[in-house]
Amino acid sequence: MTVFGVHTGLQHITMPELRRLWRRIEDLGYGWISIWDHFYSATFKPDDAYCQEAIAAHATLAADTSRVRVGSLVYCAGYRHPAVLANAMCTIDQISNGRCDFGIGAGWAQVEYEAYGIPFLPIKDRMDMLEESIQCTKMLMNEEISNFTGKFFNLNDARCEPKPVQDRLPIWVGGGGEQRTLKIAAKYADAWNVPFVSPEEFAHKRTVLHRHCETIGRDPAELRCAVNLGIAWTEDSLVSQFGGLTERVRPGVLTGSEQQVVDRIGEYVTAGADQVNLALRAPIQVDDIERFAAVLKLA
Repeated sequence: MTVFGVHTGLQHITMPELRRLWRRIEDLGYGWISIWDHFYSATFKPDDAYCQEAIAAHATLAADTSRVRVGSLVYCAGYRHPAVLANAMCTIDQISNGRCDFGIGAGWAQVEYEAYGIPFLPIKDRMDMLEESIQCTKMLMNEEISNFTGKFFNLNDARCEPKPVQDRLPIWVGGGGEQRTLKIAAKYADAWNVPFVSPEEFAHKRTVLHRHCETIGRDPAELRCAVNLGIAWTEDSLVSQFGGLTERVRPGVLTGSEQQVVDRIGEYVTAGADQVNLALRAPIQVDDIERFAAVLKLA
């Protein structure tokens, strides 16, 4: 059964507005709510920095809801030591009584790295850092004592307590890179997510992911596959949300009539999507997600 969720961007929005939004999403019958991890907005502008912090927002989301899965799509491996992430996720799982999902990616927003003096490493190094971070967080969340020696991170008889409420807190890998990202997802993740792609591209990348699974002897059915899509019933709504990114995201935006949206969802499900998340950013069009919930009869 396909899960429908909402991915909430944290830019240009106050915490009271976000908290009202999260409660409304849960009331509408969605099964998932997630946050992103940025220090600046996604406009790429160095003077556009109004954005809520991800871990604090994730914890608030966990506290303000009672039913939905609460996820992150995705934390940046370059912004925090994996021990910080592991401890935070365990605490958020305690807050949510076992509803936390942990998503992580290699990071890409160079403007944020430069603003805070965080080295923006070459892509190979960022991917290596991602792979190490996943290994460390996974170990810390599941093992009593963790030891790890890597290029970027080390653990020495490290403990992370209390553990998650869940027997296994799901780890998501976000991104569509076919040589490294999908290979890392196949090796370590419980779920994979990619944003703003067409059904055809989603199907292609899922096939590549499954090929990586087969190479290492893993059952591809063990991985949940999700896509983040925009929702804009009108062109004005689309442009108001995404501005200069409109054309880039357009292949992965649900738009048109209600029947067209339903048919498009069907294409993603046919392509192998286990989960579809509506990716929102301010100005939030609450009417859009209410209409979507009504059309799909989520409640």
